[in-house]
Amino acid sequence: MTENDENIPTSTVGDRLRAAREKKKMALEDIATQTRIPLRHLQNLEAGNWTELPAATYTIGFAKSYASAVGLDRTEIGDDLRAEMGGQRFDTSTSEVFEPADPARTMPKWLVFAAIGGIILVVLAMTWLNNRELSSDEPSSPVGATATVPTEEAAAVPAPAQQPAQAATGAVVLTATEPAWIQVTDQGRTLFSGELAAGNTYAVPQDATAPLLKAGKPEALRVTVGNTVAPPVGPAGRVASNVSLKPADLMRAGAAGASPPAPSAPPAVQNTAG
Repeated sequence: MTENDENIPTSTVGDRLRAAREKKKMALEDIATQTRIPLRHLQNLEAGNWTELPAATYTIGFAKSYASAVGLDRTEIGDDLRAEMGGQRFDTSTSEVFEPADPARTMPKWLVFAAIGGIILVVLAMTWLNNRELSSDEPSSPVGATATVPTEEAAAVPAPAQQPAQAATGAVVLTATEPAWIQVTDQGRTLFSGELAAGNTYAVPQDATAPLLKAGKPEALRVTVGNTVAPPVGPAGRVASNVSLKPADLMRAGAAGASPPAPSAPPAVQNTAG
């Protein structure tokens, strides 16, 4: 026994619990509020009405929580009650809903709120990522649509000789509108080979003599010469090979196919001769 129950001349566990409660000048309702045990179970526990209480395991748990609330040794009270109930026979087949015997075993409210907050944050993060992916995909569609128009028109109508000369100035930059594999070579020497992530760029060295491009997904590339957007380097869905990356060749309407520079040279010579 502890110091608090040495002077309590009682015999049963229920009497000892009641005496300790009265010594602390606590009402049974106070114990119910503090331990979150239904009031009727506390009343039956003090009176020793085992038939009105749930199974022995829960009853002993109630007694331990009660003992902690009034300053008694919960382990000693639990052992004494187990021994006291050893000779008692009562029906435990009836199940009922009751509150937890030990508040320490219940989940703290802050933990519940933290879990709910974490779920909300995950949902918001997933929504934001989905919206970001949708917004990043939307610009690629208009670029591809507008880029095919000059290609089709250029295939039918030759571009004026002055237009390439005026626009063919500045650095040649390849920009990936979506992940695209490319290879850039110069007279057999590989300048770059790999995949460009969406939004990444590659600037063709200006000292390259005859740079050529091979693109596994030409529709995913946006080619600029200086501040001017060049026609597509190849048809969608087909690998583009041996595409000249010289500014003049890129700006010609016929640069959208494989190996375009070779056939474009004779017209330029004829125009110059004329």
